[in-house]
Amino acid sequence: MNKKIHTLKYILFDVFASLFAWSSFFIFRKMYIEPQKFGHKIPLTLEMKYFLGVIFVPLFWFILHYVDGYYRNIYRKSRLQELWQTFIISLLGVIILFFGLILDDQVPNYKTYYLSILVYFSFQFLFTYIPRVLLTTNTIKRLRGRKIGFRTLLIGSNGKALRVYQDFESQKKSTGNIFVGFINIHNKKSDTLCQYLPHLGNFDDLTEIIINFSIEEVILAIELSEHEEIWKIINKLQYNNVIIKALPSMYDILTVGTSVKMSTPFSSPLVVISRDLMPAWQENMKRVIDVIFSIIAMILLLPVYIALAIGVKLSSRGPIFYAQERIGRYGKTFLIYKFRSMLTDAEQNGPALSSKNDQRITPFGKFMRRSRLDEIPQFFNVLIGDMSIVGPRPERQFFINQIVKVAPHYYHLHKVRPGITSWGQVKFGYAENIDEMVERLKYDLIYIENMSLYVDFKIMIYTIKIIFQGLGK
Repeated sequence: MNKKIHTLKYILFDVFASLFAWSSFFIFRKMYIEPQKFGHKIPLTLEMKYFLGVIFVPLFWFILHYVDGYYRNIYRKSRLQELWQTFIISLLGVIILFFGLILDDQVPNYKTYYLSILVYFSFQFLFTYIPRVLLTTNTIKRLRGRKIGFRTLLIGSNGKALRVYQDFESQKKSTGNIFVGFINIHNKKSDTLCQYLPHLGNFDDLTEIIINFSIEEVILAIELSEHEEIWKIINKLQYNNVIIKALPSMYDILTVGTSVKMSTPFSSPLVVISRDLMPAWQENMKRVIDVIFSIIAMILLLPVYIALAIGVKLSSRGPIFYAQERIGRYGKTFLIYKFRSMLTDAEQNGPALSSKNDQRITPFGKFMRRSRLDEIPQFFNVLIGDMSIVGPRPERQFFINQIVKVAPHYYHLHKVRPGITSWGQVKFGYAENIDEMVERLKYDLIYIENMSLYVDFKIMIYTIKIIFQGLGK
């Protein structure tokens, strides 16, 4: 399946739908509404208002659909949900455009406004929904016919795993799962399951297997004797962008601290363990805010960038900026950028955390750290999508390997983009050792469980307060 091309189809159909709806509504106004106002026929001329609409109206609808989360999970759509989603967003968008572009139209009476809303909504809804439902129906047909599907990894080795596999394969209408292979907990091959699926490797290599085989879903079908390993599996899977499902018999074990919902395919019912941390519209709006805020910040803070660059250069020899490899969302490696606050040979003896009276920090570096100004180059990381403004602070793999030995649930932080500031950073500050990193972890886990735009704004306000008061640890 080529998800990008399929998503592009939805986007293009939505763009053309908005163009046709706007053009049809423009003709309706010229042919019906304006003659009622002026008492004679109005020539159909394309005005500047129409051309501005041709440019900005499709952009408006694309942003609205994106924020609503319509373009996510395009292979997992429900036609009934799609009908409701298209109806609500079409109504919302038409009302916004009415007050923004149509309210100043010359009309014979106020009832014409209601007619305008109804007509424009009808055009927008029908032109948008019909292509969508045709695309979605075709996709569902191909999924059920096993022409396309989700690459699936089975974790298990004996009776339960074999039963799940056979149930899925015997379905007349497929749920879309294409089994690529299996692994088990104790790294032993199953002669029974090997007759049907290839054994892909050891459990310790789970992340590499998911990446190498482009796994999209993982189904857990482990035996009762292996239930004590469940959190080990979940923590390992949190490192990856996959959907996690399990047999209902494991429900009581899996729901301890985990929010789940039931998913019932045509045969074996499964529990969906993985979940969205935020509603789709909030997650997409968070990304939009990240991009807009970063662009504005990089422009407005340009004099600050210049001043800090001069300060860093005069404080000690070495480069102005410091780039360091960190681990981001789903375990992706990226380079984080900072103003250099330490001497250039600060880690000549290997990775080391900074402390309160760290001699490696320059005097100007101490000032930047107290006010968090050394972090502002990371607006570039936010802009390119490696980070968010608010999110758990990213760490190096060297320290992650030590943290997970005492706190394996650290991997849950990789479900979100790391941030310039975080609840842990606000409440705890910089960590000086592994114990403090684990202590700070609880604040970041609380943030993840309560993620919302409101919480993000609250953290940003506290961060600004720390910057101006110079209270950073």
